[in-house]
Amino acid sequence: MQENAAVGAESTSASEDASSSRGLGFAVLSYLMWGTLPLYMKAVDFIPAVEVVAHRVLWSLPVAGVILLALGRTADIKAALREPRTMLMAALTAAIISANWAIYVWAIAVDRTVEAALGYYINPLMTVLLGAALLGERLNRYQMVAVALAVLAVVILTVDAGGLPWVSLALAGTFAAYGYLRKTLPVGPSQGFFLEVMLLALPSLGYVIWLETSGQGHFFADGGANVTLMMLAGPVTAIPLILYGIGAKALRISTVGILQYISPTIIALMAVFIFGEPFGPVRVVAFALIWAGLALYTWSMFYGPGKAVKAGR
Repeated sequence: MQENAAVGAESTSASEDASSSRGLGFAVLSYLMWGTLPLYMKAVDFIPAVEVVAHRVLWSLPVAGVILLALGRTADIKAALREPRTMLMAALTAAIISANWAIYVWAIAVDRTVEAALGYYINPLMTVLLGAALLGERLNRYQMVAVALAVLAVVILTVDAGGLPWVSLALAGTFAAYGYLRKTLPVGPSQGFFLEVMLLALPSLGYVIWLETSGQGHFFADGGANVTLMMLAGPVTAIPLILYGIGAKALRISTVGILQYISPTIIALMAVFIFGEPFGPVRVVAFALIWAGLALYTWSMFYGPGKAVKAGR
């Protein structure tokens, strides 16, 4: 009996390790794809941001639909359609994420990629602050210092620029709000994403049709040369989000928390070394403060007082 129990425990442990390894692979791949997304956004920077977002929605819908069919989760969508509260929350999260996409697309197009990267660095700390403000979650002293460092970085950038770094704050704020509200949807990540793009599809289609019939659209411009480029907006939007949803389920919260810094790091490096955006002394100081805050925040997840993440999953 003891031998059988030991064998069973080893089998379970091996299964969990394999699941974690697959989850890690999916999550890392999703963050790598998000990190290189500015390359695609630069390729479509001649198209207005709102039109790009409309095509992201339209071409994400079939991708998300195929994945739901493959997973056999279409019944969840049917159930959600019968719940007015679920649909209302999905409409709200859809509006927020579309605003986030529009700001991001615009920022890349006008050479403000560094500010976009900063926004996604600030996002985890803003999420912590949001939890404290709206959920009554208490911050430990390390998290308070981490948030204070982020605030100091924003103040430095504000003084240097003569105004708030609104691109960074808007991206961080909309994504933090999206993450907070997204948890209220009683469906999984793939189903929730499908609901969001489904709700956005009709106005997006109407907008694209209006652009094309009025001669302002870019889909059929240049003899159809943009068709493939615009259709790629779906896969580059849907695939990393769905990969992330699958991977995150198999990982510890602490692991996901660390991995989320992959994308803005790639974006920041790309902005400086590929797009040639300026990264002067003031931005160096601001980013150093953000990185210090993130390091302290991550450390507190493992070793800080009242840490939420333990050795188990």
